[in-house]
Amino acid sequence: MNTFYYGKEQLTVATALAITKGKVKGLLDDNTKNKVTQSQMHVANLVKNNKTVYGITTGFGILANTKISEEDTITLQYKILQSHSVGVGDPIPTEIAKLMLILKVQSLSKGFSGVQLSTLERIIWHIENNVIPIVPEKGSVGASGDLAPLAHLFLPLIGLGEVTWQNNKYKAADILQKFNLPPIQLGPKEGLALINGTQFITAFATKAVERFYYLLEAADIIGAMSLEALTGTKAPFDERLHQLRPYKGSRLVAQRLRDMLANSEIMQSHIDCRRVQDPYSLRCMPQVHGASRNSWLHLKELTEIELNAVTDNPIILNENDTISGGNFHGQLLALPLDYNCFAAAELGNISDRRCYLLLEGKWGLPMLLMKDVGLNSGFMIPQYTTAALVTENKTLCFPASADSIPTSLGQEDHVSMGSISGRKLHQILNNLEHILAIELLCASQAIEFRRPLKSSPVLEFAHSFVRKHVSFAEEDRLFAHDIVSINAIIKDYSLVENCQQFASANSIHLNKDFEEFTI
Repeated sequence: MNTFYYGKEQLTVATALAITKGKVKGLLDDNTKNKVTQSQMHVANLVKNNKTVYGITTGFGILANTKISEEDTITLQYKILQSHSVGVGDPIPTEIAKLMLILKVQSLSKGFSGVQLSTLERIIWHIENNVIPIVPEKGSVGASGDLAPLAHLFLPLIGLGEVTWQNNKYKAADILQKFNLPPIQLGPKEGLALINGTQFITAFATKAVERFYYLLEAADIIGAMSLEALTGTKAPFDERLHQLRPYKGSRLVAQRLRDMLANSEIMQSHIDCRRVQDPYSLRCMPQVHGASRNSWLHLKELTEIELNAVTDNPIILNENDTISGGNFHGQLLALPLDYNCFAAAELGNISDRRCYLLLEGKWGLPMLLMKDVGLNSGFMIPQYTTAALVTENKTLCFPASADSIPTSLGQEDHVSMGSISGRKLHQILNNLEHILAIELLCASQAIEFRRPLKSSPVLEFAHSFVRKHVSFAEEDRLFAHDIVSINAIIKDYSLVENCQQFASANSIHLNKDFEEFTI
């Protein structure tokens, strides 16, 4: 198994996800252990010398000016986990909670947070043994860090809260007893170090980078299939055109469309037709899909900065030098998460328009993609669903980061609401999966009306992959079942991964020269 050294190596989205999936093992090397231990000693000396340092020898938030005695510093850290565990709503996905643990280990391993090495090792034990805390989805305002969800995340360290293990829910105290592990006695600063940070926001961002990447890849494949079914032209994807407006995202999408449409009999069959221009949802795929890719790339870049950031407060440089600042503030990710909501929603908007075009009965396709309509409704109603999902996504596009409500009696007077931005992006991605599934259902149906002509090798492979899950529809049936089946191959990434493997095996390099657009 591959290894990753926390605190020493740069964490990427791909590596964080690989650790979460058990494909990479996260470790601490001796140098990192020494840095962590040294930082903890700095904190111990601060307490011993009665230095006034926020959250170590003082209270939290508005209570920052309240002095805490040396004998109460331990109790203070225990109580902060208790008092801040006020989340509500459904539990977040186990994968997201596990990501939060991994991201917190990476941050604490930098050696600026003053935690005990034993605490860090216990968190790694949770990761390695898949004993994952249960964390409610709501309650964070995204500054001072993700306080409520992080407090819930680390309750099991002190024997409180609940965890999942082997698909069952347990009280943390029971699981610790089962593994013969005592609760940890938190030292000075530790409770604050555990709950201060952006790991909730960043975990949602990390998973969104993965999910959105595969949806962007799928959208190009599905859009190309729709274009083929509608006998559209590939002229708008000419490289010379896109060099005149050289955004990376649009250049990539144009290249992918050119490569996926190459050697298509369908494309060649109408090369001399009188159609001058296609509708925008076909012609402008590079510009629209490309804009969403540019947004995705920015989110990926910023997320990978955050994956390796110290978002604790205060920062312990040494026992004579501490800095109380605002690295916990989530605004730096809240904004890109919000505009990636727009980027994902727009991918759904243009997909719905292509669904509509496929149903119109133009350019040689039967109305509603079925020969015998009247008795049959054909594919009319699935497009109602895309219309509903597109509208729902529009309502989810209000930027959470545009709002701020003061907390802590005004001490924390500007917050990011980035936790809401992150959760909301995943709701939009859920809807986008269904929208693209319905377009793929319609495009796969439509392309069969072009037989015996064949599309390009890549698109024929994509079509045959779909047909392993859903057959051609001669008449009405429970299309909901078809949507579920196709949604599954989008959701589990198998459509994209199989198309990528086919293309690579046939020396078709769909993302050539654009490696930054991969994860």
